[in-house]
Amino acid sequence: MSDLKAYDPVVPTEAEARIAEESGRILAGHAREELRVQLQDGQTLVLPQSVARLLTHILTEMAEGNAVTMIPIHAEMTTQEAADFLNVSRPHLISLLEKQEMPFHKVGTHRRVRFQDVKAYKDRLFADRSNALDELARASQELGMGY
Repeated sequence: MSDLKAYDPVVPTEAEARIAEESGRILAGHAREELRVQLQDGQTLVLPQSVARLLTHILTEMAEGNAVTMIPIHAEMTTQEAADFLNVSRPHLISLLEKQEMPFHKVGTHRRVRFQDVKAYKDRLFADRSNALDELARASQELGMGY
């Protein structure tokens, strides 16, 4: 069983989205300050600035009605979870693994991939596509195609 189940996406209700919008707006105005959270029992938490930035991002996404999840960088994914993250079919992901496009290991007979490896692959794909588009735009300008 994957350890990602504890990180299932949170889909905000309309009421939560409204609260997230207001909270995110307030928090964004204090992004460079030390963040202190006052709990109902009187305790005060001091949060690192990186947590405040992450929380602002989470609130922004929730305010837009988007599902939010957090995945630890060291997490392992099943092939189905990795395929879902990449928005490809599981058989396609398996072929990528067999072509050694990203590392994996086996747990019994099941393949597992680290989230950081899947993310790195996705980032490489994005960079490759961006570079190809830049090259096409450059070539079309050189040829005077009007794009």
